[in-house]
Amino acid sequence: MDFGGSDDIRFERIGKAGVVTLTRPKALNAVNHSMVKALSAALAAWETDSAVELVVIKGEGRAFSAGGDILDVYEAGRAGRPKYDFFADEYRLNAHIERYPKPYVALINGFVMGGGVGVSVHGSHRVMTENAVFAMPEVGIGFFPDVGGSHVLPDLGGHFGFYLGLTGNRIRYGDALWSGLATHTIASEYLDGLLEHLCDTGDAGSALREVFRAAPRETPTEVVHAIARHFSKPSLEEILASLKQAAADEPFAAETLATIAKRSPTSLAIAFRQIAAGHTLSMEECMRMEFRILNRMLTGHDFYEGIRAALIDKGSTPQWSPATLDAVRPEEIDAYFAPLGDRELVL
Repeated sequence: MDFGGSDDIRFERIGKAGVVTLTRPKALNAVNHSMVKALSAALAAWETDSAVELVVIKGEGRAFSAGGDILDVYEAGRAGRPKYDFFADEYRLNAHIERYPKPYVALINGFVMGGGVGVSVHGSHRVMTENAVFAMPEVGIGFFPDVGGSHVLPDLGGHFGFYLGLTGNRIRYGDALWSGLATHTIASEYLDGLLEHLCDTGDAGSALREVFRAAPRETPTEVVHAIARHFSKPSLEEILASLKQAAADEPFAAETLATIAKRSPTSLAIAFRQIAAGHTLSMEECMRMEFRILNRMLTGHDFYEGIRAALIDKGSTPQWSPATLDAVRPEEIDAYFAPLGDRELVL
């Protein structure tokens, strides 16, 4: 089946399922614009196709999808051609997945980050194996947890979403299940059989009941309590103050404080505000908010500086501007969230 996307994404009708495979293993299945448009076209076609009872999405190689094609975004922005259209189409796709009327089953076996999160965790069934590694690491590259991060992260138990969004730290499948990011955990050896059962029956519930085994939470109980205690504070400044107060006696607080200190101060302020706002917003409202932020990010400093340090001059230290959270002015953050007028995202 050809919905576009070249050799980067494959579409198949197998039995009662529409099966999507991300086929850029050397790039860890990073999502590019052509893949976004192709997946959008496939979902639109399958939504009204009575022969397709559910959708399954998976990735080739050692990643489900480790993000978006961020280097392409960097190069376009540096050339004065910011990729607003790519993000607009990506955010529309994320919103479509969240409201998709048929079961949407993401088989996550490997890295799932950034843009990969956007095409998986908004689905009805998020299945992770022991090889799954989840992260929203955007604050480390001067960006923000987009692709619906403001919709997903606020709903995670124990203020875990604030912790993930503000640190960019990675978690595995047990923590993903405990927090609500995953709906099911299974052993990777059962993936092929699960896919066959899904395609044969079109019944995600019965197929997953046979192979679901609840993975234990990896984060120790005392750390879970520490996350809830520190990250439940009503402002970013109070979170940091709580971590600083506990750092001398609590290794978790000291390590977390050191991690956050490396992140873009502007990104931290934006991420806290967007996650807090997401508590009361619909998915569509979250995507419009994120598109407003995105428009300002693509004309700012820290995103390009973060990508330079991470991917261009690998291993170098980014020079954030402003360099400290104290120097970030509230009115500057307000500007990221301001309406776009006739450039608002249309869903």
